[in-house]
Amino acid sequence: MSGLDLQSLWSGGEDAFVAALGYLFEHSPWVVARAYAQGPFVDADALLAATSTVLALATQEDRLALIRAHPQLAGKAAIAGDLTVSSQREQKSAGLDRLTPEEFERFHALNRVYQERFAFPFIVCARLNDKTSILAALEARSSQDEAAEITTALLEISRIARLRLADALNAAPLETKA
Repeated sequence: MSGLDLQSLWSGGEDAFVAALGYLFEHSPWVVARAYAQGPFVDADALLAATSTVLALATQEDRLALIRAHPQLAGKAAIAGDLTVSSQREQKSAGLDRLTPEEFERFHALNRVYQERFAFPFIVCARLNDKTSILAALEARSSQDEAAEITTALLEISRIARLRLADALNAAPLETKA
């Protein structure tokens, strides 16, 4: 089964490109829309470099809106079944759909502390972690300063987008180094 082809998407115009790939950044197709202006893209790395430039040039307000567009891990949206298909699959891959009552309570307590401190949800690339490592990161990152945590959240968002793009292109996962 063949995945999406960047060249074909590009030739379809900006609307088609964003319609196909806007989901890479949770509820934030503006990232892909702004990156489109830097194309055409020879490969996935070129597109991801363009999205990195978009995020680097984005206003702090836009960056925070992107972070806030993500659901809490094991949060209300997950319980209600209101996650995007991608988020649902990613949280499930980390075992967040199979929490014990104690783990569930710990997630909620730590999410509450984190949310109160930063006013945005904790972001981690769930597919590169499991529930134990996510809980440890949530606890550790709750003590970071806000600027460091925004930087970390954006890095994790880029990792999520990289894996989503690899899936869309039906390719092996791309390198996930910073």
